Amino acid sequence: MDWYSQRKEENNNSIMKTKLKILVLDDEEIVVTRLKAALEKDGYIVETFIDSRLAKERIEENKFDIVKMANIDGMQLFQFVKQKYPDTEVILISGFATLDVVKSGLQAGVRDVIAKPFKISQIKELINKIATDMGK
Repeated sequence: MDWYSQRKEENNNSIMKTKLKILVLDDEEIVVTRLKAALEKDGYIVETFIDSRLAKERIEENKFDIVKMANIDGMQLFQFVKQKYPDTEVILISGFATLDVVKSGLQAGVRDVIAKPFKISQIKELINKIATDMGK
C-alpha cells in the first residue's frame, strides 16, 4: 500500500471511530480517567461514570455503541442495557473474574469479560475489534 492510500485509510478509520460512543463505568476513578484519555485519543466519544445509578440514568437518555462496566451492580445493569438497546455491546471488567463469572457473563451475552488488572491495550484492541464488527 502506498503512502497516500495508507493515510487515506487511516483518516477514514479515524472518521468512522468518531461515531462510536462508549460509556465507561468503573468504581475506580483512575480506571475511568485512563480509559477515557486512551479511547478519546483513538477518536472515540467517551463518557465515564463511577456511580452506576448515574450511568443508568445516562443510558436511559442516550444510546451507546459499547458499554464497558466493572462488576458494579452486576447483571442488573447489563440486563437493563440489553433490554433497552439490544445491539449495544457490553464488556465486563472484574476484579473477581473467576471461571464462573466469565461463563455466566458470556452465556448472558456479554461480549467479553476481562480480569483486573488489565492493560489499556487489551481494552483498545477489543473495542477496535467491536468497531470493525459493527462496521464503524
